[in-house]
Amino acid sequence: MSARSKSLPRKAHAEQVTLEFADNRLVAALSGPHQKHFARLEQRLSVLITQRGNLIAVAGTADTRARTTAILRALYARLQAGESVTLAEVDAEIRFTDPVGNRAAAEGSIRTASSRITRPRSPAQSAYLDLMREHPLVFGIGPAGTGKTYLAAAFAAHMLHQRRVERLILSRPALEAGERLGFLPGDLKDKIDPYLRPLYDALFDVLGDQTTRLIEQGVIEVAPLAFMRGRTLTRAFVILDEAQNTTAAQMKMMLTRLGEDSQLVVTGDPSQSDLPGNTASGLNEALSILEGVEGVGIARFGEGDVVRHALVSRVVAAYSASGK
Repeated sequence: MSARSKSLPRKAHAEQVTLEFADNRLVAALSGPHQKHFARLEQRLSVLITQRGNLIAVAGTADTRARTTAILRALYARLQAGESVTLAEVDAEIRFTDPVGNRAAAEGSIRTASSRITRPRSPAQSAYLDLMREHPLVFGIGPAGTGKTYLAAAFAAHMLHQRRVERLILSRPALEAGERLGFLPGDLKDKIDPYLRPLYDALFDVLGDQTTRLIEQGVIEVAPLAFMRGRTLTRAFVILDEAQNTTAAQMKMMLTRLGEDSQLVVTGDPSQSDLPGNTASGLNEALSILEGVEGVGIARFGEGDVVRHALVSRVVAAYSASGK
């Protein structure tokens, strides 16, 4: 039995449901190291979870019992499919089973490589993926940690895996976040790589070791925004990251690069512009001009959609409350 105790109403302790799972090894993975996954569910849903062998008992109100059992079954199904389960997946299932969320949205997984699957971790992320499936131009707008860039990179890898595009092009403005780094050593690639590192990180996470090979073959191109001028991008999936740092002219230039059978995803946080002085953000202008235009989808994320460390969500909320 679990050694953890939980403060539940007396009646709730008497009302429980018991689940039986066939594979003890998977049940161990389901509970997590030192039963951390069960502890997270208890903390967030106000339930009591006890385990004996392959039997898991859930005590709580009717609603929390139903929600917890749905989460446990969904996570166990992932383990049966050979996927791993971490606290991030537990948190994602908690979001999807929220009464104001959409349980069906959790099924919108995408395959980014033969052995890799990416799943949305919130209803907002699922809606974002749906927009990318349906629109050639999508804006992902919201604070840091909501998965805007990561999911765009994952969907781009999915489109490449499905052979629906021939190449991936990822770009962002080469603008420091409040710092001036001065002259950087090395050739052109060495100079621009630090600005593009977040895009590389997202690609390596969703594609794995084949990322380097695809970059060397030219299938994946990572370049600063300045390199896009004069190009027509066909059969490509294009991501413009940190778009709040584009000027109006740069944004218009990028939006008009799309060629036949191409798709563009623009991500950014309007509250985090690093443009100098009173320079207007091209992202804000584009959003006001293109709202409601056919073929354009806009996904807006909030503080509650942050999927990084829980502290990140609280940091974002604190800054928003302070008006900064």
